[in-house]
Amino acid sequence: MIHGIDHTAISVPDMDRALAFYAGLLGFEVLFQFEWPAGAEALDKLIGLEQSSAKVAMLQLGEAQIEIFEFQSPEPAPQAPKRPVNDHGITHICLRVSDLDSEYERLSQAGIRFNSAPLDTGAAYCVYGRDPFGNTFELIEPKGG
Repeated sequence: MIHGIDHTAISVPDMDRALAFYAGLLGFEVLFQFEWPAGAEALDKLIGLEQSSAKVAMLQLGEAQIEIFEFQSPEPAPQAPKRPVNDHGITHICLRVSDLDSEYERLSQAGIRFNSAPLDTGAAYCVYGRDPFGNTFELIEPKGG
């Protein structure tokens, strides 16, 4: 029986920059970090790569967890920094907030780019932005708590 999503994983080109954004700016707590060297056969088998090596960090905010990978090998393909959300694949993560306008202003002042100002969708207020690598995230403030 499936109970729900445990975590979401994001591959990034720079772990320090990712932690500065997700932990520093957004407020996620770093639960643990580790890395593995090339030649870790069990991990290669698990993730379906050969001679992989990576740094990993698990972050948590409330009940949401994000696992961040920075692969050293094999060489990752570069990500399109403006990948549109209509392309196939995972399109964004959504973070529930209170006082969306304040969060929008705080993050905008920190240099985060958003597609628009927060919008009223009827059931919630929301806005889409990009992390330092171009990954899309949404901030949402449901109406009525």
